[in-house]
Amino acid sequence: MSYKFSSLLLASASPRRREILTQIGVQFSVHEHTVDEAHIAGESPEVYVQRLALEKALSVQSQQPLAQLPILGSDTIVVCAGQILGKPKDKADAQRMLRLLSGQQHQVFSAVAMCLGEQNETVLARTDVSFKSLSEQEIEAYWQSEEPLGKAGAYAIQGLGGMFVTAIAGSYSGVVGLPIYETSQLLNKFGVQTGLHKEGRNE
Repeated sequence: MSYKFSSLLLASASPRRREILTQIGVQFSVHEHTVDEAHIAGESPEVYVQRLALEKALSVQSQQPLAQLPILGSDTIVVCAGQILGKPKDKADAQRMLRLLSGQQHQVFSAVAMCLGEQNETVLARTDVSFKSLSEQEIEAYWQSEEPLGKAGAYAIQGLGGMFVTAIAGSYSGVVGLPIYETSQLLNKFGVQTGLHKEGRNE
């Protein structure tokens, strides 16, 4: 296969997504999107997260109209007991989310979108995550660590929050913020080089 692009534009300032792209050998530059991430009433979690991922990519495309590189957008949400859990607004919101997750299985939906000119495509990864029962002391201590800030569902599986996880079925990297397998499928489809396809290693 011919890999036409040695880099892409990333429509995200998330350090987790940057780390994952670096992990798989993708070159990129960061461009922040201007998307309102508000949920639309009646929108299913699957539709919501895929819409945001694509809108983020298209937002950067509109800011970079002359860019000749693919643009990658992504979004991750946590769903528990029918509730979509975004990033906590404050301590009380984070505590509410963690109490809801305590002792329960929840779903993490992570969508990835790529666009190039008129072409765009979106893929979705679903992961089931089970939490142990959390004490109020654990919830308070976790908040004090500041890790819940800026994290969907108020936890980070790659950090201290990983101690709460009893089981996972699906994409670990999707829970972190960017599902590697699904992302790699889009990279291949749009002809973007990864660490497997650098100069001199093409098939």
